Amino acid sequence: MLVNSKEILLRAKHENFAVPATNFIDLDSARTFVGVAEERGLPLILPFAQSHKEILSLEEATMIGKYFAEKATVPIILHLDHGEDEAFIHKAIELGFTSVMIDASRKSFEDNIAVTKRVVEYAHKFNVTVEAELGHVGANDTSESSEITSSVFTEVEDVIEFVDQTGVDSLAVSIGTAHGVYKGTPKLNFERLIEINQMVEIPLVLHGGSSTGDENLRKSAMNGMSKINIFTDFLTGAMKEINQSQPKDYLELKKRANVGMTRVLEHYYEVFQTK
Repeated sequence: MLVNSKEILLRAKHENFAVPATNFIDLDSARTFVGVAEERGLPLILPFAQSHKEILSLEEATMIGKYFAEKATVPIILHLDHGEDEAFIHKAIELGFTSVMIDASRKSFEDNIAVTKRVVEYAHKFNVTVEAELGHVGANDTSESSEITSSVFTEVEDVIEFVDQTGVDSLAVSIGTAHGVYKGTPKLNFERLIEINQMVEIPLVLHGGSSTGDENLRKSAMNGMSKINIFTDFLTGAMKEINQSQPKDYLELKKRANVGMTRVLEHYYEVFQTK
């Protein structure tokens, strides 16, 4: 069933688990992710990133995402990930996305508030939930972001003002993760996470979950990260399965890639303790 993120993420926050957000880039990946959710009887956030519009058009992503979400018997949230262009976000809402992210995290605090507030006001007219980002989750590569950037930690004193002024439904905060594959061992600031989680009623979001480590992710889920984004680990899992199985043709290659992605999502459902 196609739903927005409000009830699911609030339940995750109150019951100390996380829902995986699995970025899809084609029909196979979307079908694989929703299939695992169906098999496990668990909710899923199915995001499409604005940065992937050259791989798949927004219209194509909408048709794929809505098709699998509407036929599913479990809650599926069709989410726009890292929307940076208000017009693009509006188009996603009009096409049928049930959740959107406005990423104005590299703007000034004041401008981030202003842009996010406009998106919230527009989206809520259509019962679409909105995620914003405060602080900045950097990128080690351009797999999910438009450019390589450094992380900027979320400042605790900014959180309440930002949430109060924007009316946002969930908030991505920066505690030490980054998009893409890590160079070194990630060290997350759980003290910052716990403090922020205690300050706000809305669910928090972790970006850059791939290669962060199971214990870090499990601890994040238990301490307020209600939504955890994964992308690079699915690509890595697909390639690992392909390299190990040595498929003889393209059809077998696609099948093995899907098997690899399935294993990754099954693993993270356990790590996140999703209910």
